[in-house]
Amino acid sequence: MQTDSFTLHFSALKDQRQSAKVHYPLFDIIFLTLCAVMTGAEGWEDIEDFGVHRLDWLQKRGFFKHGIPVHDTIARVISQLEPALLQQCFIDWMCDVSSRTEGELVAIDGKTLRGSWQPGNRSSAIHMVSAFACSSSLVLGQVKTEEKSNEIRAIPELLRLLEIKGCLISIDAMGCQKQIAQQIIEQKGDYLLAVKGNQGRLHSALDKSFQAYESIERQDTEQQKSRLEGRSYQVLSAVVLPEDIREQWPMLKTIAVASSYRMTKDQYPSYERRYFISSAELDVDQFANACRSHWLIENQLHWVLDVSMNEDNCQIYRANAPANLASIRHIGLNMLRQDKSRKLSVPRKKRALMMDPGYLDAVLEAGIGVFKK
Repeated sequence: MQTDSFTLHFSALKDQRQSAKVHYPLFDIIFLTLCAVMTGAEGWEDIEDFGVHRLDWLQKRGFFKHGIPVHDTIARVISQLEPALLQQCFIDWMCDVSSRTEGELVAIDGKTLRGSWQPGNRSSAIHMVSAFACSSSLVLGQVKTEEKSNEIRAIPELLRLLEIKGCLISIDAMGCQKQIAQQIIEQKGDYLLAVKGNQGRLHSALDKSFQAYESIERQDTEQQKSRLEGRSYQVLSAVVLPEDIREQWPMLKTIAVASSYRMTKDQYPSYERRYFISSAELDVDQFANACRSHWLIENQLHWVLDVSMNEDNCQIYRANAPANLASIRHIGLNMLRQDKSRKLSVPRKKRALMMDPGYLDAVLEAGIGVFKK
């Protein structure tokens, strides 16, 4: 990844300040915020403190010739950025510096930023819908929506921004919509959609099909201390569905079911059965791998953002700040994962970045190249 690609794409961001009053360049403030977030900064004062303590390091790279702005200035500048434009810059940059392999799984799911609610209105917390490349553990893009129920409108918007040719797009039941399936096909991708009660006739037809026809099955079992988990996966050709249902879904080729059984000491056993439809011709192993890999967006993205980057506890809520900081966290997380020089967890990498400026140089080199202004 090269710095000129990063600066090229993010130079499209518009500075909302009056040009005559600009003392600190926009790109300097964005770079400061990104570096601070990667080292563990959670608020505006943390970002200012990082800049004060790393001023020499920043100035050697051509940033902040007149010193570090106060946290109110940092907050105002980041809050005024247009979230949609920042997200577009991020997606364009990722499309430029990364490539998708044929059949690669891209999981799409949403996450509520629980600390972003306006005082007196907890329901005002924003919701981000993200696309996650499961094999490379990279965030490919994100869009903001005000409520979880608006994911149906946000998913098509996110898909339009992505290059998904040849990819398998997995979405939970919220995104099981004919229009979304059609859009994925038109963008030359394949879909793998979970089916629940929101598609009553389809769900019933899938249930009947797996009772009536013999399917190819795979079973997996895992046991860890006091927990036992069993999973089974079954696939059928979509031709077993009634024609009037099958024709409603574009290029539908495969139907599948994943069943899971979990037994834990001192708890009642649990059982779950989930149905799926896909435009790809998946065998049982491919379906099982895709079904398991979809949950990486929860385990390697949402969980990491909450636990390792403390996203849900971030109380920043004014203007566009929460959405913009969420995008910057995604950039930072991608960079941390691009660095292979040290085999450390994300929390340990953050601590190492805070203590060792040389390691920050290595992460920036791995993520976006060495900055030269």
